[in-house]
Amino acid sequence: MPTELLFRDDAYLTEASAIVEAVNERGGIILDRTVLYATGGGQPGDAGMLRRADGTTIAIGTAIYDPEDRSRVIHVPLEGQASPQPGEAVTVLLDWERRLKRMRIHTALHLLSVVLSYPVTGGAIGDGDGRLDFDIPEGGLDKAEIADKLNALIARNADVTESWITDAELDANPGLVKTMSVKPPRGSGRVRLVAIGDIDLQPCGGTHVRNTAEIGLVAVTDIEKKGKQNRRVRIALG
Repeated sequence: MPTELLFRDDAYLTEASAIVEAVNERGGIILDRTVLYATGGGQPGDAGMLRRADGTTIAIGTAIYDPEDRSRVIHVPLEGQASPQPGEAVTVLLDWERRLKRMRIHTALHLLSVVLSYPVTGGAIGDGDGRLDFDIPEGGLDKAEIADKLNALIARNADVTESWITDAELDANPGLVKTMSVKPPRGSGRVRLVAIGDIDLQPCGGTHVRNTAEIGLVAVTDIEKKGKQNRRVRIALG
């Protein structure tokens, strides 16, 4: 059965009850539902823990999609953890502080793609920092100017909302996809769109803050030349 991805509907949900469906040969734990984001789209998988009925806990280092069935999420425990039993009821708990930093930087990266309206060739989200790679013709980029424009967008206190369209609707509107290297998650017949006020709209399966005011000030920490036309722009939370 597919894992129910509770973070898709509420990125602020920090815990939920769940049932252990399976434990694979490497100790990975598959639940029927989860609040932990699984690695994808440049966003790393969440950490957290599973609380068992007797109060003991199992520390989870990350979450990934099952390579044999990408509709299921594997919760990867840290070394030395006990294994639960299939059918066992647990509570899955999110490492919220780490997730929130990633949510803030993720939304800021969407805004960065507005400031620099060039094709995005790659990206990564860290714990309070992140980067986007752009296909940009020769020409200088000014860190202070980019930061000023980015923080001006953040200061608009725009609501971040989501909606869904069908795969066919996305195919009819290819301009919605900014990322050349990371494709929006498909497979269910519909694709999630993330809107930042009237500033930005693009497909995304990741987690975001509810309003740009939650991002706070952002600094542009580095601009790297990665090729003739490739520029890597790094940002960090202030």
